[in-house]
Amino acid sequence: MLDAANYTPRLKTLYRETIRPALKEEFGYKNDMQLPRLDKIVLNIGCGAEAVRDSKKAKSAQADLTMIAGQQAVVTKAKNSIAGFRVREDMPLGAKVTLRGDRMYEFLDRLITIAMPRIRDFRGVSGKSFDGRGNYAMGIKEHIVFPEIEYDKVDEVWGMDIVIATTAKTDAEAKALLKQFNMPFNS
Repeated sequence: MLDAANYTPRLKTLYRETIRPALKEEFGYKNDMQLPRLDKIVLNIGCGAEAVRDSKKAKSAQADLTMIAGQQAVVTKAKNSIAGFRVREDMPLGAKVTLRGDRMYEFLDRLITIAMPRIRDFRGVSGKSFDGRGNYAMGIKEHIVFPEIEYDKVDEVWGMDIVIATTAKTDAEAKALLKQFNMPFNS
């Protein structure tokens, strides 16, 4: 039986035992606190025009995102009214969740080993999607690639944004860190 109190995610153990020494050697860090590490992962589903027509769509996106993340997602609301899009202030438009700690490592593990191989015509993720400060952003066209989502019960297929925030100072450090986690970069 799995003891929840003593359980450590596979990628967290990999980071401590393998990735930290490799990065320390590659970049010549003197202090362990200089080493780049994962800070958080932010997941976002934007419903867009569907949410304007039917307010239940944002709740559906929130439920799906909660199942994927294993943590309660929050509904995102419009900050301003935009007449051209028929959007009112405080209208629900999507859902988001921020993962940290063990849940963050578990999600990254599921993303890389289970979800990405299930994406149709997958040829790797872009190695150019860094923001200049060591954070990586990517998008998925269909949220149904995650095993937590039951395909038969899905009423709408959502696109999803995934932002991986690291403590790396440069994009090269962040890319090296994610490569060590076996992120399938295509360039």
